[in-house]
Amino acid sequence: MCLADKIFLLEDIEPIDLYGSRNSKLNFIKSYFPKLKINARGSELHIKGELEIINEFQRKLLTLIHHYNKYNHLTESNIDRLIMDDAEEVLKLDDDIILHGSHGKLIKARTSNQRKLSDLISKNDMVFAVGPAGTGKTYTAVALAVRALKNREVKRIILTRPAVEAGENLGFLPGDMKDKLDPYMQPLYDALNDMIPLEKLKAFIEERIIQIAPLAFMRGRTLDNAFVILDEAQNTSVQQMKMFLTRMGQSAKFIITGDSTQVDLPNKQKSGLSHSLDLLSHVKGIEIVRLNEKDILRHKLVKKIILAYLEEKQINQ
Repeated sequence: MCLADKIFLLEDIEPIDLYGSRNSKLNFIKSYFPKLKINARGSELHIKGELEIINEFQRKLLTLIHHYNKYNHLTESNIDRLIMDDAEEVLKLDDDIILHGSHGKLIKARTSNQRKLSDLISKNDMVFAVGPAGTGKTYTAVALAVRALKNREVKRIILTRPAVEAGENLGFLPGDMKDKLDPYMQPLYDALNDMIPLEKLKAFIEERIIQIAPLAFMRGRTLDNAFVILDEAQNTSVQQMKMFLTRMGQSAKFIITGDSTQVDLPNKQKSGLSHSLDLLSHVKGIEIVRLNEKDILRHKLVKKIILAYLEEKQINQ
């Protein structure tokens, strides 16, 4: 019998998420390893017992942590299955599932073009996703970014939008500059709230692991080891788009989303999105996904509204 004394450091999970309230989950885990003496000291677990059993405990603990990071929850039922079963079911996910969001919510690629976006960004470093409102461009892109962060494919997520006024006057909005700009960023916050538990999301933002900023703040930066999303790209000028695309650093993934039918630029200024699609369509390593009314997942009236505007445009051409 080989006795050992080891320390297991929790690096990929907050202690409360593994231990549970008043150590309820930890005590449940400990019940499966009665021959070990296990004491929690903050983010450290001090373990004493037979080396073979300690090693098995550590393997199962890593599986539990892996499960939590994929599904964002860990119940006693999960713990029982993952400790007692040899097969790690957490690795067997449906192909359409991008990740498990807050409270175990399934975030899926729900249409063929959303699946195409997911597939292309895994094989390319830059993908344009263009199409009308309600097709899930932004939501799917954010989900793919969160998955890449969870899988440690990137070190940070950067989400940006041009702060272009759609008929409103930014200067007359109340508050300081952050208060004025936050409404433009709100759709990005909404998507993240579905995918990352609130406290963890706050920590990521405070630590700048997730950064949400207007496009103007990108100037002069080199974006390495990052998953970067430019949303509402139809409202960039040609120069802004060039500036953004040339921020790309090493080990970076870029998704550019936009709707060429909803340009809010003044004085009929040429959209940087339309220009870049024409200019870069044949560049190897850059792919384009064109979503359409078949991908619309909002209220059924949204699809009818989009089609009505398309019909009007065709009549007037």
